[in-house]
Amino acid sequence: MRKLILLVTLSLFAASAFAATGARARLDAFANGLHSLRGNFGQTVYDSHGNVTGSSHGLLALAAPRLFRWQVTDPYQQLIVADGKKVWVYEPDLQQATVRDQGAEEAHSPLTILTDLSQLDTEFKSTDAGTRDGLEWMRLVSRAKDPQFEYAEIGFDATGPRRMVFKDTLGNRTEIAFSGWDRNPALPADTFVFVPPKGTDVVGDGGGAAAH
Repeated sequence: MRKLILLVTLSLFAASAFAATGARARLDAFANGLHSLRGNFGQTVYDSHGNVTGSSHGLLALAAPRLFRWQVTDPYQQLIVADGKKVWVYEPDLQQATVRDQGAEEAHSPLTILTDLSQLDTEFKSTDAGTRDGLEWMRLVSRAKDPQFEYAEIGFDATGPRRMVFKDTLGNRTEIAFSGWDRNPALPADTFVFVPPKGTDVVGDGGGAAAH
């Protein structure tokens, strides 16, 4: 499940041909003047038969152009930090951190369009997915040659994005509910910095980071 969470969050917003109404208009309004963002999430993962295989809750933060923090607080602890050069995944219960270069995969994460609208047209094909559950929906299909998901959908209310749905290439579905958005907050300086705690086993290319 944790591997799927990482796929969804990091690998995991024609030319947008539809008019700036519905979901696109709400995205444009929400992203206008947006430089950083903080909020809460609740995530539920379903298998291809619709059975729940896991759920989690936590906090997220984004900042232009490539900074990202995804912190799972319940039912276990996990932290993903993208600092613009490296992506760290920290598992406190395992006392392990993995690190890799921050590359093209992150450009194909739908969350990135919130702080960089230019990626909407370059990285995705988008269509208006209509209205359901009181939200205006946009569907995104990655332009990547080897996409990590079949499609993603983002549902907006009048105040911004409230839900996101991913369907991967195996038929699994992940639904994320957002709440408590804080636009352009003064984020602490260490929000997008990760330093492995003492005793942590560091796996991967740390680019000079030392294992403790």
